Amino acid sequence: MEFDLIVKNGIIASASDVIDGQDIGIRDGKIICIGTALKSTSLSTTVIDAQGGYITPGGVDSHVHLEQPNCPMGDTWETGSRSAVCGGTTTVIAFVSQARQHDSLIPLVEEYAARAEGNSYCDYGLHVILTNPTMKILSEEIPVLAKEHGITSVKLYMTYDPMILRDREILNIMMASRKLGMTTMIHAENHDMIDLIIETLEAEGKTEPYYHSVSRPKIAEAEATYRAISLAELMDAPILLVHVSSQTAAQHIRDAQTRLLPIYGETCPQYLWLLAERLKRTKEDHFHGAQAVCSPPLRETPAETDAMWRGIANGTFTTFSSDHAASKYHIEGGKKLGLVDGKPFFRKIPNGLPGLETRLPLLFKGVLEGRISIHDFVRVACSSPAKLYGLPNKGAILPGMDGDLCIWYPQGKMESFSLSNGMLHHDIDYTPYEDMEFANWPRYTILRGKIVWDRDGEGLTGKIGDGQYIKRGGSLLPGPRNVFVNEWRPPV
Repeated sequence: MEFDLIVKNGIIASASDVIDGQDIGIRDGKIICIGTALKSTSLSTTVIDAQGGYITPGGVDSHVHLEQPNCPMGDTWETGSRSAVCGGTTTVIAFVSQARQHDSLIPLVEEYAARAEGNSYCDYGLHVILTNPTMKILSEEIPVLAKEHGITSVKLYMTYDPMILRDREILNIMMASRKLGMTTMIHAENHDMIDLIIETLEAEGKTEPYYHSVSRPKIAEAEATYRAISLAELMDAPILLVHVSSQTAAQHIRDAQTRLLPIYGETCPQYLWLLAERLKRTKEDHFHGAQAVCSPPLRETPAETDAMWRGIANGTFTTFSSDHAASKYHIEGGKKLGLVDGKPFFRKIPNGLPGLETRLPLLFKGVLEGRISIHDFVRVACSSPAKLYGLPNKGAILPGMDGDLCIWYPQGKMESFSLSNGMLHHDIDYTPYEDMEFANWPRYTILRGKIVWDRDGEGLTGKIGDGQYIKRGGSLLPGPRNVFVNEWRPPV
């Protein structure tokens, strides 16, 4: 049998099993065989010895912001996707963003797709952010995006003045998405609670970065999460609550799932590892906390981070995404937009953290520390995001799937190191995980059978343009159940 690549001596991990002693054979970008002692008839076959390390599917990061207005001085498609493959991720899904004044989505999609084309190191898909969901867009354009462009998910916001949608608008979107088998992603925070707190904090002169966390309390996320679930239950529509950060919000999702509602949850690395104290000033830099400003904010106690780990382990969270929304810190125009005449205003700080490259290593630390299993790792970082977002050829190591792999070091075989930003491949001038210790890191990243990251060799071996656009299908996870709250039915 002829192969382009054979991977030997690894432990193949899936969301349910581990397989030891089997080789993986890849040809023409696809896994074509898993078997014992594979041999190739081709002299040009590349053979990788995994040396007993885990082999996981290439990571699927389904929540990434690249070259978007909300990330000033942030990563481009080139630099963001480059950092993705260096951290074991082979597929990202980024966002086409609609502003209020845009009355058509098609030109926005075409323009943003042109930015990505030929500039990505990894495969990619697109979501659409809706801020002006006119009936024309919902009835005419969304079906075109789903059927012709392969964009089968939309994101909406329950907060932020430029983006917030009323409940009726959310219901209209759910109705349209349900008809097309699309997934609705929701940023759930109570806008009016936040607006009131910000107004009073500013009146009291409390404008330093730390007060960002005070202005967006857990109850604001919990209320909006419950409300979003209620709207979805009325419409019998599947939704994903993005970047969940707090125990109560996670419990609302868990409760809905126990009632078999198609409610899905996502959390992110920052909500596993970082606390609100990171937003405080340091002796050297009173604005330092701006580096950790994101929404929802980092929470106050380890009880919240522990709850996020539990949510991964018990299945509450379907996906684990970076929510990479990075802005540079040390130059004007990035995070320092929050400094006005030298005075900090947390409300003006661009939200978001860098995290594309560190996403999988940070989650793998949880495997090594016994917080989650290797099956949990694969489920939330690879297989479930592929299923939820209609990527049938991604997220699993099986014959017929794309040859996307992440090969880890055998336990104890990699020298532990303390992370510094200079080790990373993004174009951001800091990492919130500076000085964190890592005992494992992706040794190889393989994209459709091509080695694009070789940590012990040349490092980045992939090329710009290796990534291909993926037209996605509908979700492969449970959707509408045709169960309603009373005799009323959404219009078909």
